[in-house]
Amino acid sequence: MSRDPIEGYFDREGRLMLWPSRKRGDLRQLVLKRLIARFEPEREYSEMEVNAILKAAHTFEDPALLRRELFDGGFLDRLPDGSRYRRIISEDDASPPA
Repeated sequence: MSRDPIEGYFDREGRLMLWPSRKRGDLRQLVLKRLIARFEPEREYSEMEVNAILKAAHTFEDPALLRRELFDGGFLDRLPDGSRYRRIISEDDASPPA
């Protein structure tokens, strides 16, 4: 059984403790996939709601970094003024469970 490559980035409560370095873009994508799972598909969120979810999901007090990475990575969409966010539906979301 192989070990989860991002296991060491999360604490026992499942909170992100460390943002992977720029050189580890592959790990960043895996971390973002784990974070976006905290958001419901089809639901619209205010910036304050997104921040609250992200604050509960990490320990290093930078929800703006994570929000921006989720947006830039194609996991969250937002209105041009940044007031409303929505999870982008991925192929994983659209696939029926096995």
